[in-house]
Amino acid sequence: MRRCISPATTTTTTTAAVTSSSPASSCRDVDSADMLEPHNAPTSKARLLSLMETGLSSTVGMSRLGRWLTKEDNDAVYLKVPMSGMTKEQVKVRAEKNILVIKGEGEKQPWDSEDDSAVPRYNRRMEIPADVYKMHKIKAEMKNGILWVTLLKVKEEGPKNIFHVNLKLRGESSSP
Repeated sequence: MRRCISPATTTTTTTAAVTSSSPASSCRDVDSADMLEPHNAPTSKARLLSLMETGLSSTVGMSRLGRWLTKEDNDAVYLKVPMSGMTKEQVKVRAEKNILVIKGEGEKQPWDSEDDSAVPRYNRRMEIPADVYKMHKIKAEMKNGILWVTLLKVKEEGPKNIFHVNLKLRGESSSP
C-alpha cells in the first residue's frame, strides 16, 4: 500500500518544492492514516513514521515540507525520501540502537550568499522498533536525488514462551 507522508521536519534551503508523483487521491497524511499493525504488535509503520523528530540545523526559518513515500508488504517497509540536490557522498544513513538517522548536507554554490543559510541540509531521526525490524539489515541507496531505504521486518514465529512437548504412551521405547 502506498501513502504520501508529509512530515514538517525536513530542513532545507532548496527553493524547489518536492512533490509526489502519485495522484493526490492515493496519498494520505500518515497522521490521519488508520494503518493495521503488523502481527498485532504495539508498533506499526504509522507509529514508526510518526516518531520522526526534527533534526537540528543552523538554518533558521527556512524549512520546507518534504514528501516521504512509503510502501509496505509482508517482508519490509520501503521509504522513498527525496533529497533534491544531494549526492550519495553528501548523504549519511546509520542505525544507532533503535534510531535510524538520515543526514545530508549539500555544497554551497558560488552564487549563494556568504552565510550558511543557502546550504541545503537534511537531518532526520526515526525511532525504529528493533523487535519489529531487522536493524542490522537496513538497506539504503541513492539515485537521482532520491534516497531509497528498506527496513526488513522480523518474521513472526509465534509466541516465544510456548513450547511443544512430545507426548508418549508410558512404556513406549524412545528409539526412533
